[in-house]
Formats: sequence, structure tokens, C-alpha cells
Amino acid sequence: MSTDFDHIVIGAGISGLGAAHFSARRGLSTLVLEASDRVGGCLNSPHFAALDNFWVEAGGHTCFNSYGNLLTILDDLGLTAQAQAKVKVGYSLWKGGKRRSIVSALHIFEALRSIPRLFTAPKDGRSVADYYGSVLGQRNYRDLLRHAFAAVICQPADDYPTEALFRRKPRRKDMIKAFTFAEGLATIAEAIAAQPAITVRTSQRISGIVSDGDGFRVEIENGDTLRCGHLTLAVPPDIAASLLPAGFETAQMLVKNIGMAEIETLVLVFRAADVALKPLAGLIAVDDAFYSAVSRDFLPDDRYRGFAFHFRPGVLCEEAQIEHACAVLNVSPQRIAAHTQIHNRLPALRFGHVDVVQQLDAALAGKRLGVTGNWFFGVSIEDALTRSQAEVTRLFGD
Repeated sequence: MSTDFDHIVIGAGISGLGAAHFSARRGLSTLVLEASDRVGGCLNSPHFAALDNFWVEAGGHTCFNSYGNLLTILDDLGLTAQAQAKVKVGYSLWKGGKRRSIVSALHIFEALRSIPRLFTAPKDGRSVADYYGSVLGQRNYRDLLRHAFAAVICQPADDYPTEALFRRKPRRKDMIKAFTFAEGLATIAEAIAAQPAITVRTSQRISGIVSDGDGFRVEIENGDTLRCGHLTLAVPPDIAASLLPAGFETAQMLVKNIGMAEIETLVLVFRAADVALKPLAGLIAVDDAFYSAVSRDFLPDDRYRGFAFHFRPGVLCEEAQIEHACAVLNVSPQRIAAHTQIHNRLPALRFGHVDVVQQLDAALAGKRLGVTGNWFFGVSIEDALTRSQAEVTRLFGD
């Protein structure tokens, strides 16, 4: 079979772009197809041209020096030296219509009694509620941790698998512990996509994928057909299930049962003089219409301040979200300098997910098709890249 590309990646979030990068570094002709009109997926740093191009993170917010695969990519792109340290500002709780300290929800004596279990209690095969309720106490979990974890993953966390929430990773000591970039984390996605060795096509909707000899035929809704020797799906599980070709029925059955959480993200920008609130990293909401609010205060700007509110889906209309967010910030809606709404999606992993991944890997073994995303090891940038690196190695070797 003649091929147009050695490797086609469907999806230009960080998972797909990472797979494309690892592929192109092996000298393989690599194409990325993306359904939307932009690359980056959850790496989304919307800029506001009318406000001197001020930007706010609307998806991922932080990179760490424990992100080994990401740092390898940054090294390859010459971006490592451009990383900027994040200013240390703290989180607060939003509870009962008031900002409160994190410590106010902590039951100290319960934590002290429970902490020794952190060193002995196994994580594997346990839900977040089961594990953290055990090692830090049920009241601490109920009043603080369940809300903090929900703020991280923007969905209820009780049934989330513990091993997919936080994974210990070695830190690279020559790198800033927590960092970003002058123009936001979207810088990473844009730099990967701009490499001459990678072809990226946006606004490409796939109508079907067909196994074709030793490779695949990718059919685009506009009538184009592309052929490749290897294919990687870097899309949410529901989309992956719809795209898997004939011959991958076992993988399809496993993937289609993985849920997704919908998040309505509201980004607000104000002139700095209009916000009296002291600098903060963000707010963790307790039983409210939003999971969390994350600020741009980690990279201060003299002119503007920005906030991204991650709302629970279907609870408030856009107008009500704006009113509520402004009330939380104690700023009049008339003071809004710019705003935008963004629909985000994250995987809703549940107890037993590790077994599903193991079964999926067995179904893909020996095939020329890879599946990656932020729904294997966890939702962080590094979790996604760890899966992408592993799949590219499986497809093409070391």
C-alpha cells in the first residue's frame, strides 16, 4: 500500500501533539488532524487583542519540574530557557458565600491520628473517597479534601481511582519547580505544531477509518482520503470508540464505557484597579455552582487581572454565571473588561479503570494503531505525554 504519511495522529491536544513529536523525532513523516480550528485542546490560553493581548489560562494551569516527558520536548524545541517561575500565591475556600482559609476546614487532631496510614495504606484499586478518607480522616475528606480534589479534576472526585489522581514523579532539579510561559501554556502546543517535521491540519472532521492492508485509510468529511502505515487516536474516549475501525471491536467496547465530564469555563478579565481582592492562586468551591476559580495572579500584570471559573454543567446560564462570578470576586459586572466562555471536557475515570486500561492494551498489542489521551494515567499534561510516549514506542520501537 502506498502511504501519504508514515503516521497520522487524530487529535491536536497535548496527547496528540506529543505523539506527533515523538514520532517526528524518529524521522517519520507525521500528520496531525484536528477537528477544531486551533491546536492545544485543554492547553488553551485565550488572548484578548483589545486588552493589549492579555491572556488567561482556560484549561491547564501549571507545569512542574517533575514532568519529564514534557521537559524532554521543551529541550528539543529550545523552550526550556523560556520557562517562567510562577509567583507563589495561595488558594482559599469559597464556602457559604465567603472566602475562608484552607486551614479553617481542616480537623487537625483527626489528621494527626490518621497521617501514619499514609505510609502504609495501599493506593491501588481504591477510590479517592475510600483512600483519603482512611489516611486523613473522614471529616477531613468530607469538609476539605473532596472539594479540593473536585477542584483539580472539575468533577465529583469520590469514585475517581486514587492511582490516577496523583502519581509521584522524579523532579529535575535544574528546572523551576512550577512554571509557565510569557504567553501562556498554549505556547507549548503551538511550538510543537510549528515544527517543519510535523504537518498539522485543523478543521478536519473524520468520517471514517478503514483498515487497509498493513495500514489505514482515513476518510475526511470534505471527501479527502489519506493513507498511513500507523495511526494514533488522541481523542476523548467517546470519540475514539466511534472512530475505531472494524477489527478493533474489543477495544471499542472497552473505550466506549469510559465517561466524560463536561465543564463550562467562564473567563473574566478586569482592570487591576477594579479588583480589590488580594492576589491569590484561586478558590476551591464548597458545594457551589462552580468547582474552582483559577486566577492569572501567578504571572502578575500591572494593567489587568484574569480569572477562569470552572462551572458545573447545566447549573447556571451564562448571564447567571457572570453575576455569580462577579459576586464571588466582589466586583460589579459592569467592570468586566472582557470575557469568554469555553466548553471543556475531561475524562470521568472510575474505580477499576486500571483494569480497563490493561485490557485495552492487550487488545491493541501487535496492532499498528495506538490510543492515547488524558484518560489513561491521569489528566495532567505529563500523564497524557507519558501515555503518548509509551504508545509511540510500542508502535515504532526505541
